[in-house]
Amino acid sequence: MSLKTTVKPKSIGHKIIWETLPDDFELPDEPVDNLTQPLLAAVLREILEIAGLIRPEMLIATNFGICTKVDGKTAIKAPDLVYIPQVKSTEKERKSYTPYTDGDLPVIVMEFISETEGGEYSINPHYPYGKWYFYEQILKIPVYIIFHPLEGILECYRLVEGHYQAKNTNDKGYYWLEEINLFLGVWQGTKADRSGYWLRWWDSSGNLLLWGTERIEQEKQEKEILLKKLKDLSQRLKEMGIEPEVYDK
Repeated sequence: MSLKTTVKPKSIGHKIIWETLPDDFELPDEPVDNLTQPLLAAVLREILEIAGLIRPEMLIATNFGICTKVDGKTAIKAPDLVYIPQVKSTEKERKSYTPYTDGDLPVIVMEFISETEGGEYSINPHYPYGKWYFYEQILKIPVYIIFHPLEGILECYRLVEGHYQAKNTNDKGYYWLEEINLFLGVWQGTKADRSGYWLRWWDSSGNLLLWGTERIEQEKQEKEILLKKLKDLSQRLKEMGIEPEVYDK
């Protein structure tokens, strides 16, 4: 359940131009509040990559400027994580992204709240605009996710008739994101020397998608189980007077 009561921002008519920034445009420097935010984003991307769910035409990035020109001024927000299904170019040196001009509209943006709130709920309709207002009224991104890592609280909003409305979870507390065909939920544990709450992916059957170290441990356990079965089989054959063939390990 969401902690926030959805407030409809004031309707203002904006003139929006989807124009790519010139190469010499100086992007504003928005330092990351702490190491937790990029780590949370990196883990989510890592899981998708290991599961083979990232296609070459996709763009999944962290602290990456999404921009457009609104009423003659360049407006930019850099969500903690953005998911774009298809982009026109996958160049690694990309500094910013303009929807429609550079590819698809982002379909999911995530913001991770630090100890100092950074306007994740702001509906300020005036330049430079609150994040909520920018994602909802200007970019019109279908899904907006806000995560409070200290408390382990996850909120998910979907754009319905021009305004964000809180989504419902399943019986396990996970949100189904049809844009990526996965569940998103909160998981508590330790990774990279950080203990606390994390965001994790589950598939449509409810299976947790593993990150790298978990996959290695799983493969190790599966190998140990297989070796034990082979040893047990070899022992039974010997007891029956059959000498098993020896294969290279």
